[in-house]
Amino acid sequence: MIDKVTMTEQIIAAKLEKGLTWEKIGKDLGMSPVWLTSACLGMNSAPAEKAEAITEYLGLGTEVCTALKAYPTKIWDQAVPTDPLVYRLYEVVGVYGETLKEVIQEKFGDGIMSAIDFSMEVDKIEDPKGDRVLLTLNGKFLPYKSW
Repeated sequence: MIDKVTMTEQIIAAKLEKGLTWEKIGKDLGMSPVWLTSACLGMNSAPAEKAEAITEYLGLGTEVCTALKAYPTKIWDQAVPTDPLVYRLYEVVGVYGETLKEVIQEKFGDGIMSAIDFSMEVDKIEDPKGDRVLLTLNGKFLPYKSW
């Protein structure tokens, strides 16, 4: 049995070897490219039918399929990342996190946005001044309960 790290390495190697993009794989398999990428990077488990479709599409074996289906342990490095794109997302949360919390709680009440009942889209908006990245985070609101 292989772990999620080895699974990810094999998936990325197959993707590169075949000259594929996450967008193409997602479109061909009828899956969200964002969810597909997250599962292939080991941060989500894939239902059996999706794991089988991904591994068949990429020509990978049953060990990768089994690893895709395994429940992940969602641990990430707690240090601020140095990759510029990931760092900028940390910066957005650092600068606007409290603002988002205030606005969300003012509109919904005391609670959180689910990252379980959640979807995300990444879109490109062409602009003559420089193309724009549009991130859409869509999570169910979960109110805190009192008892």
